[in-house]
Amino acid sequence: MPIKNLDKIFAARSVAVVGASNRLASVGHTVFANLRNGGFGGPVYAVNPNRKTIGDQPCFASVGDLPPGVDLAVICTPAATVAEIVRQCGEAGILGVVIVSAGFREISAAGRQLEEAIGWVAKEYPGLRIVGPNCLGIMSPHLGLNASFAHASPLKGQIAFISQSGALCTAVLDWALQENVGFSHFVSVGNMLDVGVADLIDYFGTDPWTKSIILYVESISDARKFMSAARAFTRTKPIIAYKAGRFTESAQAAASHTGAMAGVDSVYEAAFARAGVERVFDVEELFDCAELLATQKTPTGPRLAIITNAGGPGVMATDTLLACHGKLAQLSDETIAQLNQALPAAWSHGNPVDILGDAPPERFAAAVKLVLADKGVDGVLVVLSPQAMTDPTGTAEAVIETTRHSFKPVLAAWMGGRMVYPGVQQLNAAGIPNYTSPEKAIRAFMHLVSYAKNRETLYETPREVPIVIDIDRQRLREVFAPILSNSRDVLSEPDSKTLLEAYQIPITQTLVARSAEQAVHCAKQVGYPVVLKIFSPDITHKTDVGGVELNLADADQVRAAYQRILANAHSHLPDAQLEGVTVQHMLVVPSGHELIIGAKRDPVFGTVLLVGAGGTNAELFRDHALELPPLSEPQARRILQSLQSWPLLEGYRGRPGVDIDRLVKVLMRLSYLVADCPEIVELDVNPLLATADDVIALDARIVLDRQTTNLPVRPYSHLAIRPYPNEFSRHATLKDGSQVLLRPIKPEDEPMWHALVNTCSPETIRLRFRCMFKSTTHKMAARFCFIDYDREIAIVAEREEKGERKLLGVGRLVADADHQMAEFAILVGDPWQGLGLGSLLTDYCLDICKRWGIRRVVAEMAPENYRMLQMFSQRGFEIDRSRGNDVVITRKALADDPTNVATGDYSTANNSSK
Repeated sequence: MPIKNLDKIFAARSVAVVGASNRLASVGHTVFANLRNGGFGGPVYAVNPNRKTIGDQPCFASVGDLPPGVDLAVICTPAATVAEIVRQCGEAGILGVVIVSAGFREISAAGRQLEEAIGWVAKEYPGLRIVGPNCLGIMSPHLGLNASFAHASPLKGQIAFISQSGALCTAVLDWALQENVGFSHFVSVGNMLDVGVADLIDYFGTDPWTKSIILYVESISDARKFMSAARAFTRTKPIIAYKAGRFTESAQAAASHTGAMAGVDSVYEAAFARAGVERVFDVEELFDCAELLATQKTPTGPRLAIITNAGGPGVMATDTLLACHGKLAQLSDETIAQLNQALPAAWSHGNPVDILGDAPPERFAAAVKLVLADKGVDGVLVVLSPQAMTDPTGTAEAVIETTRHSFKPVLAAWMGGRMVYPGVQQLNAAGIPNYTSPEKAIRAFMHLVSYAKNRETLYETPREVPIVIDIDRQRLREVFAPILSNSRDVLSEPDSKTLLEAYQIPITQTLVARSAEQAVHCAKQVGYPVVLKIFSPDITHKTDVGGVELNLADADQVRAAYQRILANAHSHLPDAQLEGVTVQHMLVVPSGHELIIGAKRDPVFGTVLLVGAGGTNAELFRDHALELPPLSEPQARRILQSLQSWPLLEGYRGRPGVDIDRLVKVLMRLSYLVADCPEIVELDVNPLLATADDVIALDARIVLDRQTTNLPVRPYSHLAIRPYPNEFSRHATLKDGSQVLLRPIKPEDEPMWHALVNTCSPETIRLRFRCMFKSTTHKMAARFCFIDYDREIAIVAEREEKGERKLLGVGRLVADADHQMAEFAILVGDPWQGLGLGSLLTDYCLDICKRWGIRRVVAEMAPENYRMLQMFSQRGFEIDRSRGNDVVITRKALADDPTNVATGDYSTANNSSK
């Protein structure tokens, strides 16, 4: 229940402090004083069996003695008493609880038992929500709600701050007060017994005061929830994260502090990028970045123009830009000519645009205007170094006026102190971020670039790469059963390649020889020249033990190589089980490239894919990148482009490149394989040989988790992102006897979605979308086609007409974050109305709701949508016309007690139509 009853905490109308105290140094005294003195408008009650009054206010002996209707209880008592107090809250109907008490799993096994006891008690009271234990508390400045033992109350603002460290909260609060930074909410999550980071992201996504979120995280406990919540939030608002525990030693420290294992830093990096979360590595950058991303336009690229009145700062900015992998914008000939007319002859005649030390405000304004108009410029940094003739305040006013209607981001670096301060104030008031140095401004701009890039991936439409693989998962599992039930955790190379081949990943034929003569026989089968490799379940790195012989041209060489390989392996590892050698054809492709592709189970984010430069030097050069499965075509292509060796794959200095499309398909197939096989905990294909004509796996190694193999698991629970739900695809028949394919929508459907909407009359569009528009846009289509299958689903009806695939209609289910209610909407193109498609889609979507465990379905529509009203009425929907003359709400209860665990989650949907 991600956001259920969180209003009882963050929008509480009345609060009780359990453990309120008169003792000045106590937590109970501080929390009670903060609530009474922070401007909170509701009643604040004190609970302490040992006191008649707290200050000048009466004190209640127990939670049961409180007046009815209390929303929030803040518990400040010793750890051993907390479980019973939570029980009293549940019995009193208090559904919001913040436990600031410490002494739980963060300190000992006994503390863990106390925390588990709280969890068991809370389960007895459905809907009761808990923040903590072991937390600083929560603050909602817009309500004057300070339910914490912080030393001060934060200012009102638009940033929600979520931290796993209470100590950091107090330091950040002190800094924010000094820097005049305000917050919409300020949350110390503590041990996250109930309310976690993902719940808060979902909740603050609906909060009108919150424009951005700052996260300080040490670990993520539920990767699937986090990824879904973050991806939903970052579609419209930024999340900035600081991840503690980047390296092994600090990760161990973080684990000790939070009681949870910290994941590998590079996996967090990949997950944040996939979720559209912008990561910073300096706490000081957190708030600069949050305000910047929330207020500035996002650039379309990394090309920056620098305007300065001093050469040195311009060089400093350029160095930092290039070091951060930004690009110095190449000004067009037209822009250069215009600058020649506007600037003194001694200006720099390039970028950085040095307009000289005597530049008045008008010269700054002219340069900024001309550079912003250049199509090759994605953003502008204006650097002012105060000199005797400089007017910092007037220049700030000129820059503000010139950039008022700019669609490109503009940043400023007013260097100096007292002299430039009035100008800095004007820039900040106008929403132009100012930095004390060019380097800080450049790093901020690159955060904008990164955020824009990651956010764009949430809206991108992949081209359709035809990957034809057998999606009969049941049949594949039957094929895999003998391999997966093998007693060995490490599969042999032949068995590993069998799994790859089942997903149409090309492999070299690999035969096993258990004697020298068998090796010769196998070599004749595969064809000379051949490669021999040691065949042993105990040896992973074959070359390290002299276990590989290449380019063997005849039988004598094979016999000799067989003996050498076994002798070498025995010499290096006397206790290893040696079963012979594998024999495969030697591929000699001078222009080929060796890659490594693989997967590994991360303890936090589940299965993670790896791609990089391969061969024997893979670990030495460490040119690799990580991504979370499943992979779309753009994601597979992007991970390749992130490699340092990407230029070689494209083709470099006359050397041919590889078949990128084939390589992309192999990566996508690999992501399907690891998605379908939760038993796989490690997979290596090294080397994967890529050439201009082919991509082929030369070696493979798969490690299985026997416990996973033998235990039933929730489908795809080993993945942080829900793959495409093939199980919801089936064929159906329309009234005219024609067949349609009902299946979930996918990003590649965008062109067909545009075509579907174009078949609709203005009336159909109005009834479905409750508004009129002249044409669809990519961003609109991406919202409908690129969805999180853990949160919503859209079922399309597809068929082929005159050799062309078309979408005839779409039914969409979007549920609330608590998976209790789903909103339903439907669109059928005008040419296919009257064929029963609306009823077909509706019934199928209702069936999916039941399979997901959704309790209630709601649809909103125009009152003149008679056909839909009749259809809903026939299916037992309640018709509600009380909202007004222009809208009708229909509702249907599906179940009181869902029998299935919901595999999806949604947000909000629109009305239904024909």
